[in-house]
Amino acid sequence: MLLADVVSASAALAATRSRKAKIATLAGVLKRADAGELPALVAFLTGGPAQGRIGAGWRTLAELGAASWTGPPTLTVTEVDAALGEVAAASGDGSAGRRAGTLRALFSRATEEEQRFLFRLLTGELRQGALEGLMVDAIASASGVPVEAVRRAFMLSGRLPVTAVAAVTGGERSLGEFRLELGRPLRPMLASPAESLEDALSQHEAAIVEYKMDGARIQVHRQGDDVHVYTRTLREITAHVGELVELVRGLPCRSVVLDGETLALDDAGRPKPFQETMSRFSRQLGLRAAPSTHEEQVRELLLRPYFFDCLHLDGVDLLDAPLRERNAALRTVAGDHLIPGEIEPADAAAVLEAALEAGHEGVMVKALDSPYAAGRRGRAWLKVKPVQTLDLVVLAAEWGHGRRTGYLSNLHLGARDPDGGPPIMVGKTFKGLTDELLAWQTRTFQEIETSRDQWTVHVRPELVVEIELDGAQVSPRYPGGVALRFARVVRYRPDKQAADADTIDAVRATLRGG
Repeated sequence: MLLADVVSASAALAATRSRKAKIATLAGVLKRADAGELPALVAFLTGGPAQGRIGAGWRTLAELGAASWTGPPTLTVTEVDAALGEVAAASGDGSAGRRAGTLRALFSRATEEEQRFLFRLLTGELRQGALEGLMVDAIASASGVPVEAVRRAFMLSGRLPVTAVAAVTGGERSLGEFRLELGRPLRPMLASPAESLEDALSQHEAAIVEYKMDGARIQVHRQGDDVHVYTRTLREITAHVGELVELVRGLPCRSVVLDGETLALDDAGRPKPFQETMSRFSRQLGLRAAPSTHEEQVRELLLRPYFFDCLHLDGVDLLDAPLRERNAALRTVAGDHLIPGEIEPADAAAVLEAALEAGHEGVMVKALDSPYAAGRRGRAWLKVKPVQTLDLVVLAAEWGHGRRTGYLSNLHLGARDPDGGPPIMVGKTFKGLTDELLAWQTRTFQEIETSRDQWTVHVRPELVVEIELDGAQVSPRYPGGVALRFARVVRYRPDKQAADADTIDAVRATLRGG
């Protein structure tokens, strides 16, 4: 398949907001592809190279100076993927020059339109509206299999390209061969916000109420003495959390997969700030962690895990078992590291009060009859937080005035478009920014800037920030028709990607009186 075919499909995706039309476009391309092209094709159409980050940023690409190809398009998807693989594999002395040379040769064979596509693909700017959820539906359409079969295989493999190949080449039978595999992370189950504790409890006949902790999501796998620890984005951090590895090795089992949170506690047993927990491993993973004070002490912090789900125990997979059974298994293995909570508590409000008193965010209310549905923000898991917050994407920042002169301060905030388009701006804020955070923003934003004018630096929409707000109000000022009220920065979320941000629908749900 020619790269030009992918570029045309990308343009069609960007030109429509219709979910049905996007799925049809994606499915049409997948049907025409050879099996060997599918991994790269799926990656390109969901906004990035198959290799992930390849070690070539905006500045490298801007300085290539390659003239565009003026003849008929000749570049194939396979050739592009191979070149990007060479760039990603380059290391050692002279690697920067080799990367630039390979990219220059690639760009010189690309038409002007293809060059623009490749530039956006490699800089994270390819906002064409093809999110993972749409691609899952497109894979199902292209292969003629039920979407639930694709979704489950994706949950178990954690990789859309692998899922696509199985669906297109082997159909439902191949998808059914995916199993929980020790040492291969699963996509985590997600929660939806509830309006109140009463609202959350009313949606389930029987539920467990657990603390909602302000930590970093982890998934641990153990087989014998072999232990692996992963983040919510499925990145492995085993080498950086030795205390967690030793703790899991000591659990009373032979094999296990646990879902949970990890956080650092102070001497009184209260949670330390989230950014200190994240600083333990954010640098090693290349995450853009917000700064934290006392960095030497941070490096010495010990992480404490709290587990809330058990997906496998001693040879038995529990994904499809109801939470009641998974929780029973969890209690046999987690010991002191079970997250605090109660099954069908007589006084759920007392659990919420105890969680807040202990310094945590609130509680989770989970249906006891629900299976583990990875990647879904359904109603089986509901989060209750007294303070209203949203995870939004940073789009730009304005230069400050007065005491903030010389710093990028006022943030432009965007909500995720559920139809896969670019983030939708919903407000601005400069409140809650410490001097340390201002300095970090100013340095970091200029590393990912895409353009600027006299007052504003625009950035790639990849940083997620948690915003506290007093709801939203109807406003024609921003494209989404709503604006945040009294928005304030709580913290940055280096553990989340832009695809994890809250949607414009979530913002609209906070409308006062709505």
